[in-house]
Amino acid sequence: MPPEGLDFAHRAQLSELMDAPCSRDVLRACLRDLARVNQWFLGYRPVLDWLNELPETTHERPLRILDVGCGYGDGLRRIERWAREHGVEAELTGIDLNPDTIAIARDATAMDSRICWIAANVFDYPMPRPAHLIVSSLFTHHLEDSDLVGFLQWMEKNSRIGWMVNDLSRGAVPYHLFRWFAKAARLHPFVQHDGPVSFRRAFVPGDWRLLCARAGLHENEFQLLPYKPARLCVRRSKRP
Repeated sequence: MPPEGLDFAHRAQLSELMDAPCSRDVLRACLRDLARVNQWFLGYRPVLDWLNELPETTHERPLRILDVGCGYGDGLRRIERWAREHGVEAELTGIDLNPDTIAIARDATAMDSRICWIAANVFDYPMPRPAHLIVSSLFTHHLEDSDLVGFLQWMEKNSRIGWMVNDLSRGAVPYHLFRWFAKAARLHPFVQHDGPVSFRRAFVPGDWRLLCARAGLHENEFQLLPYKPARLCVRRSKRP
């Protein structure tokens, strides 16, 4: 058994403070700190690597990319920067369940940005057209297994080129290291609490294989990609 008697063999059924109602100011401070963590620990790298590996023939104009659970919007703004740097015409949409989160993401975005921000439950959102690519970052560990299976099926249905889940890897080492780091960096108290909880709610490869199978995906239809530090991504690239 790991230190403190914690069980990392299974996903923990724990709540995160940011999932409960809080003021917009508190939420903004938390989201800013999470964006800092993403930047410090290369959290955008998995999605950018995937975009860079896509054949140019898949760069339809415009390339429609949907970010589910977009949070502060920092990941989608980084994708927008990638599109500008590579001369890719992109139609970018961020969707999040919390209207306050969407308002914060919009406020943090430059006036010349063309990102569309939508407050909605993704399962109830009527897609005007299928996205070419669907991404989610640090979102899926918030879902119960049954909802996650439904989300995988939803992405499979609503993406033309593919989708990617960018999330954490469950384990005792990242759990304890983040606890130490968050305190040393004086991150927001909510982040100090929620970060370690997120690692306990996150996934290992066996979890993803089972969940993808339940969603109707064969093992040769997706890739499991570990990224340091402590990320585990699921990538689905559909053949033309």
